[in-house]
Amino acid sequence: MHQTGHIVVTGGMGYIGSHTTVELLQKGYRVTILDNLSTSSVIALDGIEKITGIRPEFRQVELCDVAALKLEWEHLPQVDAVIHFAAKKAVGESVRNPLLYYSNNLVSLLNVLRMMQEHQVPNIVFSSSCTVYGIPEMLPVTEASSANRAESPYGRTKVICEEMLRDAAAAGSASVLSLRYFNPIGAHSSGFIGELPPEEPENLLPYLTQTADGTRPFLRIFGGDYPTNDGTCVRDYIHVEDLAKAHVAGLHRLQSRDASLGFEAINIGTGRGYSVLEVVAAFEKATGKKVNYQIVDRRPGDVPAIWADTSLASKKLNWKAELGLDEMLASSWKWQQELTKLSVINGR
Repeated sequence: MHQTGHIVVTGGMGYIGSHTTVELLQKGYRVTILDNLSTSSVIALDGIEKITGIRPEFRQVELCDVAALKLEWEHLPQVDAVIHFAAKKAVGESVRNPLLYYSNNLVSLLNVLRMMQEHQVPNIVFSSSCTVYGIPEMLPVTEASSANRAESPYGRTKVICEEMLRDAAAAGSASVLSLRYFNPIGAHSSGFIGELPPEEPENLLPYLTQTADGTRPFLRIFGGDYPTNDGTCVRDYIHVEDLAKAHVAGLHRLQSRDASLGFEAINIGTGRGYSVLEVVAAFEKATGKKVNYQIVDRRPGDVPAIWADTSLASKKLNWKAELGLDEMLASSWKWQQELTKLSVINGR
């Protein structure tokens, strides 16, 4: 379906933001990316253009600087909706440096909401997370499960951001769709965009692929004594291309309604959990590469197991994940090989 409208994508140069930008452009939307490039690179812009034939508008701006953001926003054409990705996102780093996470993740959203209010932007899709559920009492988790305390400062910033958005929606400032997604992995099938990890990745897949190509001597697996089938953490892994499509489906839900949606939260996952060791075994099978690993101490902030009940996404968004674990892992490996060619693993 061909769409029209001008969408601001904050953090659009990042991993999920760049894939969602591709999906938006392919659906006919006009996109402006706002990003400070603190954890991303302009090479994403080249990749987006290679895939879509369109180079979206890009403004390098610090969202936490409200004066700078205001200056940039005043030069934008009328904005129809915002998709807000920009945030710090590493659980481990948030435990070590919580104030950075509170200042960055809360203030950036607050400033974006201010701009939306000043410029009468009616809709926002928010990048939330399954970390809002803390340690779930029952699996799979439904959207009504969010009674437990989040296990990390990162997760707690997502909880607070959702409360900010809920209040803004109640005051009539915006219609809000908060997508609580699980563990995105994989890369675009073209090999032109993917996750650009920091020097020391905290997410499983970049560390795994770097180990497979010899950049790392071994994969560190945090904890082998969890109450799971093999003692390692269990997560619901979702292909980033499926996740990008969910954001566009969410945007369509917001824009196709006559009345305000208020605040709505929806899980985005596959509905199936895999342990870390199961992912390692599947990666070895999908790629033919042997992965050396060592099981080390648990990492603060990790929950033992979580996966999604995705029935609400199916009902409300007419969306479901289509790509399986093998496709996620094969595309991650293809992207790692592309990164090696670009020689950007240890810097940008």
